[in-house]
This record gives sequence, C-alpha cells and structure tokens, in this order.
Amino acid sequence: MKLLFIGDIVGSPGRKALAELLPGLRAQHGLDVVVANGENSAGGNGITPDTAAEIYRAGVDVITCGDHLWDQKEVEILLDEEPRFVRPVNYPAGTPGQGSTVIERAGQPTVGVINAQGNTFMRGELDNPFRSVKEELKKLAPVAPVILLDFHAEATSEKIAMARMLDGQVSVVVGTHTHVQTADEFILPGGTAFLCDAGFTGPHDSVLGRDWEPVVERFLTSQPRRFPVAKDRVLLQGLMVEVDGATGKALTVERVSEALS
Repeated sequence: MKLLFIGDIVGSPGRKALAELLPGLRAQHGLDVVVANGENSAGGNGITPDTAAEIYRAGVDVITCGDHLWDQKEVEILLDEEPRFVRPVNYPAGTPGQGSTVIERAGQPTVGVINAQGNTFMRGELDNPFRSVKEELKKLAPVAPVILLDFHAEATSEKIAMARMLDGQVSVVVGTHTHVQTADEFILPGGTAFLCDAGFTGPHDSVLGRDWEPVVERFLTSQPRRFPVAKDRVLLQGLMVEVDGATGKALTVERVSEALS
C-alpha cells in the first residue's frame, strides 16, 4: 500500500495547495492513505474545525498536530468529537483527545497513526515521548500491521533516536515542526522508513511560512513584530512511502515537493 504524509499545512496558502494538488497526487500514485500535520492551518497558528474540514475535504484521512495544538480555542471541538484528529500522545493522562487512531477499510490492512511531541528545545515539556510511544504501540501493534508516527520535534538527534528505537516496530517515522524539508530519507535495517523533517505545505518565499521582512526586523531589533503568513512560491511537501501491508515493512521512500502553479 502507498502512504503520503504531508508536512505542516500553513495558513490559507497551504490549504489551497492541498485542495488543488492532493487529488492529482492521489490519482497519479494510487495513494491508499494520506496523513497531514495541520497544527498551523488556521492563519498560521493552530487549527479549527473549519480548517480541519477543508483538509479532510481535500482528501486527507487523518490530521496530526504539535506544539500549536492549543492556539485556537475551537480545537476543543476536534479533541472531543473528531476521531480522525490526533494530538501528541505524550500529554498527561486526562488531556482531551487521543494520541493515536486507526484507519480501517475493507480489503486493506489497518493503518495506525500516532502523534508525539519532542522535549528537546521545545516549549513546555510533556511526558517522555519515547516511553509514551512504546506504551501506545502496545495498543496499536496487535490491530494495525502498518503504523505511521508523526514525531513533532525540534532536535534532529531526538528524531533519529526515536526512529532507531522503533525500527522494525513501525512502518514510518517522519519528523515535523522545523518546516525545513531534510534530505535524509532512507529505510532503516528493520524496515522502518524515516525522514527527519517533512518540510511544510505553504508559502516558501518566506521564513518558515511567514513574511520575511518582520522576521528580519525582529532579529535586528529584538522588538515584538507580527508575522503574517506569506503568499508566494507555495509548495506541498511531504513523504511518500510504499509499505508491504502484510509485514508493515517499508519498501520505498520518497520525498515530495510539488509547486502550486
């Protein structure tokens, strides 16, 4: 089966790229499952039920999140009511929402999706992501032969360590959060596909999706500035993986970077 993971969707340009490019990618590659990180989809900060609905309509099966989970008050509706939405699994017990979900379709292997957030260099430490993911796998592994982890983290070392720990236990470990697509995609010895960061879906004539001028001013002056979402050179970025549905092992791995014309 073929999986596509889409890097952080930033604002309305990212949602537009998704709506216009994803149907073609689905048809061209025969995609079975599409997962996307949506934590920046609402004006560049957080996610709402409305922006989530746009993402689902475009053809995404599951939305993951990250450290901007709480930026929009309306996210509570998604946490309470949307089974296709997952937040980092390493939030403390009792936090609304879920850290994983499964996709079940007739004639296809069940796919598990986990979201976790790193602790190194991240604002506000959550529970240990390594231990949390291992615990979640005890629940998912018996029912889902194919498992994808979105590890939303800053440090490359933390992402690589997570992939090494999970090699042979999950099909895909893909990093998000830095918004810079890395060139280190490969399949680990145990059959787990890995990419340190999927990049982002949105305007790349920018600083991580924001107008670059006020960002430069902030660095020059150390004074607060608003960072509007940029508009130009919009790309859809992510990772495509072909997986053996019986064994859960990755067969091929390929970075994706498609321009919105």
